[in-house]
Amino acid sequence: MAGPDTLDDYREKRDFSLTPEPPGESGAAGTLPIFVIQLHEATALHYDFRLEVDGVLKSWAVPKGPSLDPKTKRLAVPTEDHPLGYAEFEGVIPEGSYGAGTVLVWDRGTYRNLTEQGGQEIGIAEGLRRGHISFRLEGEKIGGGYALTRFRTGKGEAWLLVKKADAEADPGRDPVAAEPRSVVSGRTLAEVAAGHPR
Repeated sequence: MAGPDTLDDYREKRDFSLTPEPPGESGAAGTLPIFVIQLHEATALHYDFRLEVDGVLKSWAVPKGPSLDPKTKRLAVPTEDHPLGYAEFEGVIPEGSYGAGTVLVWDRGTYRNLTEQGGQEIGIAEGLRRGHISFRLEGEKIGGGYALTRFRTGKGEAWLLVKKADAEADPGRDPVAAEPRSVVSGRTLAEVAAGHPR
């Protein structure tokens, strides 16, 4: 069951007569919740990491993208919730619009909640409120266990995204550097920006 609509910030920052981004509604959960990682060339190149929670995409900007090395901690800065339809979005956000730049779907898939306390599972929404979640990604480029942990609250709220030491951990593989193309269209950021067809 979807929680309250938390997309007001998302909508207030955008003029949908100008941007091709979806206005979106909160949605109903599928069998397994989805995740998406979008490569976003805006003021600075970064990756937007999004998890479906309570009918929206909870979102973090990850400047260096996800790592497969459990010893590597990636900064993840929370951003506004996005509609579930944003998981399919690729295109160019026009100059003068919030987040102006080019977006592609770098990876996507489903995830399973692994968050526990005292041997009991905690829902993702509650884990986020408490400041720590664990989950298993089943993506096309990356997979296995990850954790998001809040280390700073308030105006400068910040989290760390860390790979768990499991069978999918691979410190020698760097998909961020080696696999820049969209898993949806096969395009690079430059090809999306140039309007090349999918």
